[in-house]
Amino acid sequence: MRKLLLVGCAALVLGGSAAAVASQTPRNETFRMLELFGDVMGIVEQVYVVPVDNKKLIEAALSGMMTALDPHSNYLAPKAYGDLRERTEGQYSGVGLTISADGALIKVVSPMDESPSARAGVQAGDVISAINGQSTAGMTVSDVSDKLRGAAGTSIKVTFLRDGEDPREVELTREVIKVNSVTGRLEGDYGYLRISTFNENTERELHETIARLKSEKPGLKGYVLDLRNNGGGLLNAAVAVSDSFMEQGEIVSQRGRKPEDIERWSAKAGDLTGGLPVVVLINYGSASASEIVAGALKDQERATIVGLTSFGKGSVQTVIPLRGGQDGAVSLTTARYYTPSGRSIQKIGIEPDLEVARSEAEAKVISRSSFIYSEAAYATALDSSIGAERRGPHTPHEAPGEGFDKDTDYQLQRALDVLKAGGDLSKVAAPPEGIIVFDPEAEVPAKEESTD
Repeated sequence: MRKLLLVGCAALVLGGSAAAVASQTPRNETFRMLELFGDVMGIVEQVYVVPVDNKKLIEAALSGMMTALDPHSNYLAPKAYGDLRERTEGQYSGVGLTISADGALIKVVSPMDESPSARAGVQAGDVISAINGQSTAGMTVSDVSDKLRGAAGTSIKVTFLRDGEDPREVELTREVIKVNSVTGRLEGDYGYLRISTFNENTERELHETIARLKSEKPGLKGYVLDLRNNGGGLLNAAVAVSDSFMEQGEIVSQRGRKPEDIERWSAKAGDLTGGLPVVVLINYGSASASEIVAGALKDQERATIVGLTSFGKGSVQTVIPLRGGQDGAVSLTTARYYTPSGRSIQKIGIEPDLEVARSEAEAKVISRSSFIYSEAAYATALDSSIGAERRGPHTPHEAPGEGFDKDTDYQLQRALDVLKAGGDLSKVAAPPEGIIVFDPEAEVPAKEESTD
């Protein structure tokens, strides 16, 4: 069986069965608790008001056991395991959502570019409260995924909850989601590269896109790498993307349970951009593999980061097939990953060098701690391991005011401003008219500034 190393929505696929791991609980106590489990199963089977499906009960018990560890460990039934492998290969039929469990809630990590969900205005952090009128209370991520997926052309009604707004029911028509991992275009003298997910095709598509942009504009002066709302994917794809912009140096390290369980990935010579300035765009929907890239390029001083602090998902899951996948698989958190400087991203995220919100409303949401959407918001999230914490409630440095053109991508505009300044933030042009510049000390809007 081929092996795939993934982070974010996926993990490392390993052949064979799981190795036995010695429990810290005394063996006799473990056997007693397993016997208790059997006793409860027997009682349910004999006494429950209607006949029960034992297989369904056991799968639910396995799912509960895994999700009690952290938000990203889970049991994948055979169908869910097949769906996972399908997604990493870049095509499936559904509505285009990456989702995760937050306690009893099912939240959107990110909508996929140009998917039915993205076109309907679904955003990272939205809660899925009902599907076809049925509440999602008590449903697992796998349950919700099963309901969202289906034959292309069929429709489904999904109710979303968002802070400060009434519940919104959206009818989504499923379609074949053929994920174009990398897209690109020219923005004047600069190349714009959008990576929506990290899959098996990302490295090839990135190389092809950069080559095309070079041929269209031989005198390119720099690149914007847009990782906003990219929920993750294959680790080896994230390493390859980082390597594409670096000549040397560490990209990421992965550290497991034992001190000696350390793996490191480093860049090979050959920067595809020839050392041109790079700006990386991130936001709170940028998770896992996206954070590996942003963290590597930031720590190695290869790129300037613009946008909002990323999600903070710094753990790696290993997907271990059970009986060759016939009984599904377990996705188990087995390590944390660290940036080249040794920083853990888990629960912290990558902070931008220039913090820019896409709207004044978004800036206000980030200023309220109870509404920050991040890994740190999960009650069962793995700790960071280094004692650091995510930055608390604050107001981003810049945000478009009500008078600013809503059709303009202000975060991208500022990324291009940074490129025009050669990556030197001290030389970046002042915000244009209509932009609110916040005073980080007073946490209230300062006077508007405009260019001459």
